[in-house]
Amino acid sequence: MQALKQTRVRYLILLMLFLVTTINYADRATIAIAGSSLQKSLGIDAVTLGFIFSAFGWAYVAGQIPGGWLLDRFGSKKVYALSIFTWSLFTVLQGYVGEFGVSTAVVALFMLRFLVGLAEAPSFPGNARIVAAWFPTAERGTASAIFNSAQYFATVLFAPLMGWIVFTYGWQHVFMVMGGVGILFSLIWLKTIYSPRQHPMINAAEFDYIAQNGGMVDMDQDKGPGKRTDGPKWDYVRQLLTNRMMLGVYLGQYCINGITYFFLTWFPVYLVQERGMTILKAGFIASLPAICGFIGGVLGGIISDWLLRRGHSLTFSRKAPIIGGLLLSTTIVACNYVDLEWMVVGFMALAFFGKGVGALGWAVVSDTSPKQIAGLSGGLFNMFGNIASITTPIVIGYIISTTGSFKWALVFVGANALVAVISYLVIVGDIKRVELKEPPAKGRKSDGTANQLSHANS
Repeated sequence: MQALKQTRVRYLILLMLFLVTTINYADRATIAIAGSSLQKSLGIDAVTLGFIFSAFGWAYVAGQIPGGWLLDRFGSKKVYALSIFTWSLFTVLQGYVGEFGVSTAVVALFMLRFLVGLAEAPSFPGNARIVAAWFPTAERGTASAIFNSAQYFATVLFAPLMGWIVFTYGWQHVFMVMGGVGILFSLIWLKTIYSPRQHPMINAAEFDYIAQNGGMVDMDQDKGPGKRTDGPKWDYVRQLLTNRMMLGVYLGQYCINGITYFFLTWFPVYLVQERGMTILKAGFIASLPAICGFIGGVLGGIISDWLLRRGHSLTFSRKAPIIGGLLLSTTIVACNYVDLEWMVVGFMALAFFGKGVGALGWAVVSDTSPKQIAGLSGGLFNMFGNIASITTPIVIGYIISTTGSFKWALVFVGANALVAVISYLVIVGDIKRVELKEPPAKGRKSDGTANQLSHANS
């Protein structure tokens, strides 16, 4: 009798993750694209605009743990759909702040950007959670790399479109259009996303393949008699924060994001001020590292899963592209020693390509997160990583102000890559699924072992 042919529903799920992450990053970028026109329209200075820019990052970092808790408590489908809808609604509302006076408009814009950051907080932990449920271990690196690479794709695809909207129709419309796209997508999400066991399109062959090869297919199912279903116990957080492997992963992601936020904030300024390019030319050149980052991001996941299928350990298969890619990122320092524009752009593109290859942190999170708190584990990871969105622009600004040059700023970026390499080589150790111990029930004495943390291979 012929074996039942597998469906490929997990690839539809991955497409949805890629699309929602593209929209996510495009909505983050609306304020940057509209910033100059908005500043002139409202008559606000650069300092005020800087505070408005910062609102997203503070809220996004603060919302990671609550966002992860919500995912574990209510499941990925509902929480993520609400997240998409609310951040898109807040994006649309930004298009109407020009109807108020300047002071009111500034406060409203700051609060709306803050709310966008808060609403987007569950997004990446949700991505990692869904990948852990839908993909076997040997496909998880590629799946994580693909959704993570959408951040580069968003810049390449939407930045020119949003620039055209602002130029043709005015800054208000870019918020309305992009927010409207997100609201529509939230409805599509509800019709498409289910857990593996509940999806109407999956067959038994695909489900069994996922379940038997490391997929956490029952992550959002009832925990069974006697088990709590009201989300994670907070002692689990302490266990993660005292686990050496996870601390190394958190430090590595912070440093990797430090490289990312250089390219998202100071890179165009570097091209104009240090290399004398026009703003128009710098805008075009800035998209080249994004393209290279996208290619490197997808390639890193493919290489990692290929190594795993060839029989290498999970630790080697994840660490090899991470370490190799981040070592390649240190070539950014070479820009201090060349004068030709094409060489500068080449080294920058090479550095961002390497960063893309090495950006497998979300795959590692999917590999290591405990089933009980997969969302919260991703939230902690994303919180530590995105602290770099606050510190990196400030540190680089201080370096430039003190030295009058970008040279030491580029050294700082390269040093971030090296620290991430050291973190994965020295601190992380073996990459394994974290197994949490249940905390003692209230009113009962602990035997002294309840809060110990052990590991089990993925």
